[in-house]
Formats: sequence, structure tokens, C-alpha cells
Amino acid sequence: MSAYGVITTAGRPKEPLASTLWHTKVKDPQSAQTAPKYLTLHHLTLATAEKLPGLISYLHKDFAEELERGRTYPQEILQGEEYTQSTFESYFFAADAIVAITGYEDTQLVKPNYPGRSSHICNAGFLIPASQRNRGFGSTLARSYLHYGPRLGYEASVFNLVYVNNIASVKLWDALGFTKIGRLPNAGRLKKADGSGEEYVDAWIIHKQFDKVDNAN
Repeated sequence: MSAYGVITTAGRPKEPLASTLWHTKVKDPQSAQTAPKYLTLHHLTLATAEKLPGLISYLHKDFAEELERGRTYPQEILQGEEYTQSTFESYFFAADAIVAITGYEDTQLVKPNYPGRSSHICNAGFLIPASQRNRGFGSTLARSYLHYGPRLGYEASVFNLVYVNNIASVKLWDALGFTKIGRLPNAGRLKKADGSGEEYVDAWIIHKQFDKVDNAN
């Protein structure tokens, strides 16, 4: 749920978009030897994801672990609190989930960033298992976002909180033509990489207008 309450996804396609095939780009030569050369991306709803045994529980576990690391998403799991699968489902499948299949799953979540009259601007979240990072998947998902965003009916994208210490993400969006339109001071109380405690970190607000597409294709 956002600061505006529940944001509906009116105007999105009634049927799932067609699956797509994407070539991965791995800069590290050593990783390139073992990384899959392609990802297949699939547009899923909660109902369709439930038909794939083990998928939702896998994604729930991976997302909960990312929240526990406390360095990329603003959600916080308090001490003694359990991040339940139902909570994950309500968040991640509230809009459009795109799942990349490589023998394991990477995901992106695309949803309206604002309600009503501004719901043509979307936001997205990305999740790559920690064991599968540095294999070109982040770049592939970022490129695919420019494909899926406009085909889901959106005209532009805004990322509200790209923490400045998330250098890989900032470089990705810069390379894809996104623009930094603001910086929020002390936007996140994040865990330090060395585990020594927490610190306040600034965040970029990043925007891009999508290219027009023919949704009939």
C-alpha cells in the first residue's frame, strides 16, 4: 500500500502480455562462462503464479531475505516480526509481476506510482537472488522494463527511492537514459554493508518518459 492507499491498475491489459526472450549481457569474462545466455520473461498474476508449484514460496523467501539485508527496499522487518507470504503476495502481486526464468527466478514488479489522474506513471521493483547476481540479469530486467512498461499502458516511470549507495542500479538507469530529477536527504535508514549498524543514506528520484508503442502488437 502506498501513501495514497490502495492504487488500482485500471487501464492495464486484461490478458497477460506475451512471453519474451532476452539476451543477457555479462561484462565479467569469468561470470560469462557460466551465466545463461538468455532469459525468458513471463507476465504473471497471483492466479497464474499459483499454478506454478513452489514459485510464490521461493519468491517470498528471497524477498524476505532482501528485506532482512536492509540496503535496497524501504520496508523493514522488525525484530520478532515475520514477513508472511500473504503480506508478500499483497505487495508483489498487487499489480503486474514479470518473472524471468533461467532455472531459478528473477522478478520485476510494475505498478502505478500514483492514483487516478496520475496513474499513467509507473514504478517498479526488481529482485534477483543474491546467489545469481553479477551475471547480467539486472541489466536484462532493466532493459525489459522499457519493453513492458509502455505495453502495460504506462507513459512514464519514476523511481522514488534509489539509494545513492546502490551504485549498480544508478549506473543501470543512467545508461538507459533515465534522468535524476531530485535527491532526498537521509531518505533511508539502511544497514551498513559491514554489519556494524545503520546509517542514513540519501536517495535519488529518477524519471523517464517511455517511448510510444503500438499495444496491438
